[in-house]
Formats: sequence, C-alpha cells, structure tokens
Amino acid sequence: MEKSDSFAILNIDIDNKNNNNMNPHSEVIGDDCTKQTSPFTTVIKIQRDRGERDYIGFATLPEQVHRKSVKRGFDFTLMVVGESGLGKSTLINSLFLGDLYKNRKMSDVQDRIEKTTTIEKKTMEIEERGVKLRLTIVDTPGFGDAINCEDSWRVCSAYIDEQFRQYFTDESGLNRRHMQDNRVHCCLYFVPPWAHSIRQVDLEMMKRLHRKVNIVVVIAKADSLTAGEIKRLKTRILTDLEDYQIQVYQFPECDSDEDEEFKQQDRELKAAAPFAVVAADTVLEVGGKRVRGRQYPWGIVDVENPRHSDFTKLRTMLISTHMQDLKDVTQDVHYENFRAQCISQISQHAMRERGKLKRDSMGNNNEVVFTDTDRLLLQKDEEIRRMQNMLTQMQEKLKASDKKHDSIIDV
Repeated sequence: MEKSDSFAILNIDIDNKNNNNMNPHSEVIGDDCTKQTSPFTTVIKIQRDRGERDYIGFATLPEQVHRKSVKRGFDFTLMVVGESGLGKSTLINSLFLGDLYKNRKMSDVQDRIEKTTTIEKKTMEIEERGVKLRLTIVDTPGFGDAINCEDSWRVCSAYIDEQFRQYFTDESGLNRRHMQDNRVHCCLYFVPPWAHSIRQVDLEMMKRLHRKVNIVVVIAKADSLTAGEIKRLKTRILTDLEDYQIQVYQFPECDSDEDEEFKQQDRELKAAAPFAVVAADTVLEVGGKRVRGRQYPWGIVDVENPRHSDFTKLRTMLISTHMQDLKDVTQDVHYENFRAQCISQISQHAMRERGKLKRDSMGNNNEVVFTDTDRLLLQKDEEIRRMQNMLTQMQEKLKASDKKHDSIIDV
C-alpha cells in the first residue's frame, strides 16, 4: 500500500509469472507520486474524506417539506355543537386568544320559541413563529334551543356531507392545484354539566355524526361540579358511548421511540377524556400574575390550572399534539368512506343507464351481452365493496384495541 497527497493506492498483482514479460508503463497520481503498473495491476483509488463521498443529499427532504408547508400554510376546520349558554364562544376565544363573536347579536325569547339550527361560519388567519393557520369555526346556533329538537342533526350532517362533496368534486376536476380544504376535521360536542349523562338529543346527534367527523366530547362549565361529580359524570358518559356504539375520536398509540415525557403526556390526555373545561375571556391578577379565570365570592377559578379544569389538556390535544392526526383521520377514514360511497353510486348509476340503453336497443330480445367496459365497471364496483369491507374491519380492530388499552388506563 502506497500513499500520496490525495489518494491511497492499492496494488493487486493478478499473475506474477507473466508480469515480467509485460512492458510496464508509468502512471502519475497526485503531485509527486509515480508508480510503475501493468495491465494486470489494479489501482483502486479511495478518497480520503469518505464523509463527503457518502453524503447524497436526501436527508434534507424534511427541510424541503417543512419550507413548502410553512409557505403554503395550514387549514383547520372546527365545528362546535351544543345548546346555547354552555360557553362555546368563550371556549373558542380562550383556545385561540381571539374574539370571533364580538359582533354577535343575542336573540330574544320569542325568536327562540321557533328557533331552528343554523350554520354560522367564521374564518380567521393566525400566525405563530412564521407558521400560518387558516382557522375556520363552524358554529351551530339554535341547536337544542327549540321545543322540538327532532331534526336538529340534519343541518350539521348536511353541512359535513356538502363539504365532502365539494372536496370530491374539486379533486375530480382538472385544476387541482389550488384546492381548498373546508372539510370538518373535528367536532367539539358540548355536554351540559347538569345532565346526569348524555341526553337523548345528544345521543341522536352523535349517532348521525360519528362516522363522518372526529367527535371530541367536552363537559361544559365544569366549575359547577365537584371533583367527585366530574369523575362520576365522565364514567357515565364513557359507558353511554360504549353502550350506544358511538365512536368518538380515539387517540393514536405512541411510537416506541418517543421519549418518556411525551408518553406520560399522552397517557394523561387519554385519561382526561371527556374533557371537563372551564372557559373565561377575563384576565385577572392573582398573586402578581395575570391569568384567565372567573371570579367568585369564594375565590378565583384559573382555567389553565389543571386542578380546576381540563382546559390546558384540551388545548394541548387539539392544537399542539393531535391537530395533524385529526386531519389525517378525516382524510384516511371519514372522507374515504364518503368517496367510496360516491364512486359506488356513480358506478351503479352508469350500470343502470347502460342496462336501460341495451334493453331499449334490443327490443324484445332478452339476451344481455356484457362488453369490456361493463366488465371493467363490475370489477371496479367489486373493488369498492372490498375497500368498504376493509375499512369496516380496520375500524372494528381500532375499536377493539382501544377497549384493550382503556382497560389498563385509570381514568
């Protein structure tokens, strides 16, 4: 082995017996290194700095995706459902440190007698550390306020379906570059604290929505309950959800390589659901510190104190740790279910139209001839049915695994 300023040179003699009969020639490598070699001598040049040679560059892909995502911004749509007076507007303002309802006008008693559920959508642009979020809040004023609440769920369900349908239309179009995602990614469902469990109107609403959107149950005005009452109410709510087979949002399992602090935080979030929250848009001064809270004759409720409220856990889950997972579940589960149904309906409609045309063209001839296109449509229809069965099996497995993990979590 000989070394030069630039390379390490390795000489390998293939046939020593025939080397003497060959005419050697000179090969100059580097500045001062000259070596006599033959055709049977292999010179392998190995670069001294292997670090530069082994570096390809694809390790910067996450940075490229990060820059592109930050430049494009993010979308998130949150629906809030619950009767009036549960503090929905106050909670939204507390979560996102804004005032989305400053121009709202309260309706009088006469208007509430025949009140119907409506959709009220507000959008705001939020920027934090260079990251832009386009937040859309979908409120449902009038829900549960009328005497007859039998059809209160229809407006909310129709709105979610309409956003899915609009996204499906845009996705199937020619120009998909500037698609806007208005699908509902999460539904905060407010349960009143004075109910002993989930009311019948709330159960009916959840039954209509749980396969279309991620439902997160929230116990409103938790400062009106003691710690023991909150614990009993949470237990009854979880029991009702299981008895009526309502699938609320399930937290994903932590990866094995996550640090222990993140795993502990994840366990605390799972144990806190459903979240008992207190919201406030008033800033008070307590012990020289400014906090968001509510003042009572007996003291102050700090909404960010975990002993007083699950507000910080709800905010952590909704914004800091699980916002992207809520969007992923919406895309991979709820929207895919809707998309499979749409494609199945389109295929069935096309088959009916083709059958009708064939019957009209054949007249009294009852013989049916399947073309290649018909067979292709049948195959696609069968593939869609298989996809629906797979999605159903995946949901059942997720539900079974969640029950298994819930058995070892102390709520």
